[in-house]
Amino acid sequence: MSDELEALKQLYKKYGQEHVFNFYDELSAQEQQELVQELRDVDVADLQECWEITQRGDQLLDTSAMLPIDEDLIGSVNSTKEDVLQNYEELALRAISDGHIGVLLLAGGQGTRLGVPYPKGMYDIGLLSGKSLYQIQVERILRLEELAKRLTGSSGKITMYIMTSDHTKTPTQDYFVKHNYFGALPEQIKIFEQQTIPAFNNKGKFVLRTKYNLARSPDGNGGLYRALREEKILEDMDKKEIRYLHVYCVDNVLVKVADPRFMGFCISRKAEAGNKVIEKGWPSEPVGVVVRIEDKVQVVEYSEISKENSELREKDGRLTYRAGNICNHFFEREFLKRVCREHEKKIPYHVAKKAIPFVDPETGIQIKPDSPNGIKLEKFVFDVFQFSKSFVVWECNREEEFSPLKNGEGAAKDTPSTAREALYALHRRYLKEAGAIFSGGAQDAAELSPIVSYSGEGLEAYANQSINLPVLIS
Repeated sequence: MSDELEALKQLYKKYGQEHVFNFYDELSAQEQQELVQELRDVDVADLQECWEITQRGDQLLDTSAMLPIDEDLIGSVNSTKEDVLQNYEELALRAISDGHIGVLLLAGGQGTRLGVPYPKGMYDIGLLSGKSLYQIQVERILRLEELAKRLTGSSGKITMYIMTSDHTKTPTQDYFVKHNYFGALPEQIKIFEQQTIPAFNNKGKFVLRTKYNLARSPDGNGGLYRALREEKILEDMDKKEIRYLHVYCVDNVLVKVADPRFMGFCISRKAEAGNKVIEKGWPSEPVGVVVRIEDKVQVVEYSEISKENSELREKDGRLTYRAGNICNHFFEREFLKRVCREHEKKIPYHVAKKAIPFVDPETGIQIKPDSPNGIKLEKFVFDVFQFSKSFVVWECNREEEFSPLKNGEGAAKDTPSTAREALYALHRRYLKEAGAIFSGGAQDAAELSPIVSYSGEGLEAYANQSINLPVLIS
């Protein structure tokens, strides 16, 4: 036995994980090499410490001192005067012309719950155009670049970073190449992969997926910060002089990519970090809320809020804790650098109980459990808000900006149908506000290409025009 192999076995034995070598002697030489390579790359000491912390509950928020977010940190699309909104838009569009704004999609999820074997971003929700989520979002970027050029005369570009998992990276790359990047330049689309980490069983032992591989999973959307450093994304931002980043989940069909009002608001307030929120609709709605705990901004998950706090209301009847988190964030580049340099290790892991296929470490028999048998550790992207020295919140309207795609047809909510109808309703509204006159059913489909209009602008030609629904305007 080589000295390296013996040292590796002793290391794993020290942390109670020696079972990963149970089948070593019956493996082929290639399988042995694969196992050793994987185990060599695991920071077993760090993961064991993370496991122990989660079991002690040290990372859990103390919500007893929870307070609403300070009003002076909040801006709203509904209460801000039109001329101020215009100023925000122009500020952001000028930043786009200067090449200072980028976007980053959190796109590690496969379409498992949608019933498809490919990444969510490639999913077609059944629009008249047949466009996928990826295509819609790229075209929104192209429209913003055009609006910025009209304002300034300069042709700035918005770089789109796409964080994938090991399962979604190659399909995503192939998809963009196949579709010629949907009109963007190849150098505008940068696809990178987040880290995966081993899963644990309920007793804290690493789960074996095969006799020579660990069961691994992405480390949550909070794995972004390690990936920014390890995948050289921060270096790329420096090189391209990207100062501000819009970070969001790929599965929201209504997302206003690099929203000029949101970006402009954050830039004008010199914010290091910002969070776009919707007003929470009812006390038990399953969304986290932005709060202040011990003078730090945090997102508290709905499961962590007491029933009493969730039901608190203001004099006007609105919920006291109503700043609903929708995974839609602003980050300043230098803040991200500081997070990666000083705080990445402080971001807590959260426990996710999962059904994980595994090899029994005693018998070697493959087992596919029907109920959760193990734990995956995940970090959350918003857990860095606490490190920000200047943080703001921007409140938007749910019906304009938030319709996530989570479940397959037949589920109660967040399905392809609900996402599609939310987009159609918004586009009918844009056309109606422009003065269009509809014929056909009141709920019939109306789809506007993002190339035509980002958020209802540029539709003057449809004033007093009769439009037969359904209609696709591209």
